[in-house]
Amino acid sequence: MNLLFHIGNYFLMLSKVFGKFTKWSVLKRLILADIDNLIIGSMGIVSFISFFVGGVVAIQTALNLDNPLLPDYLVGYATRQSVILEFAPTFISIIMAGKAGSYITSSIGTMRVTEQIDALEVMGINTYNYLIFPKIIALLFYPFVITLSMFLGIFGGYMACVYGGFSSTSGFIDGIQLDFIPFHVTYAFVKTILFAFILATVPSYHGYHLNGGALSVGKASTTAFVWSSVLIILINYIITQMLLT
Repeated sequence: MNLLFHIGNYFLMLSKVFGKFTKWSVLKRLILADIDNLIIGSMGIVSFISFFVGGVVAIQTALNLDNPLLPDYLVGYATRQSVILEFAPTFISIIMAGKAGSYITSSIGTMRVTEQIDALEVMGINTYNYLIFPKIIALLFYPFVITLSMFLGIFGGYMACVYGGFSSTSGFIDGIQLDFIPFHVTYAFVKTILFAFILATVPSYHGYHLNGGALSVGKASTTAFVWSSVLIILINYIITQMLLT
């Protein structure tokens, strides 16, 4: 019953987000601030993780294919498939649930604790739209983060394989080009857009409906991360069943 209560409140929140809109001049400033915090501010950690995890994926693939009868281009092929299909859209989204999700929950939760949300409501502002809508719009740019992750993941795999002596440059590039299916990229970005919506709304829900004092902000951030991660994994399974089977 408690879960159903939260689900009902979540969809009620979404309906109010797209209700009475705040002035565009105010929303524009909020959207640009959220793009800076949620998208641009995440580029560094995403780039670092993507490059080195891509390298690890390539090295582990090469070690598991350590057979002279197997062509070295399979390393590039496996790295490309792993990065595009799962690592970039799913693994990075779970990391973003911790980084961006915690920021969203704590920022909105702090406003709830300090009664800033109550003050905005007294002024007749639709706080759902004011606080949550800019984050949804900002995370529409999230596919650019995943695109960067895909590129750096494959590039990291290339660097690790070629300079680690596991594959030749031509072999790795041939593997990247082998049996490429453009729909796999579409599949990855469909997941990414759905994950972006989860990253924007689930942490916002937990921050907006926070109860208690300042200590509750940390607890709400942890809860938001857990539920965001669970939903990302479930959506990942459902979309994979729908689009790839």
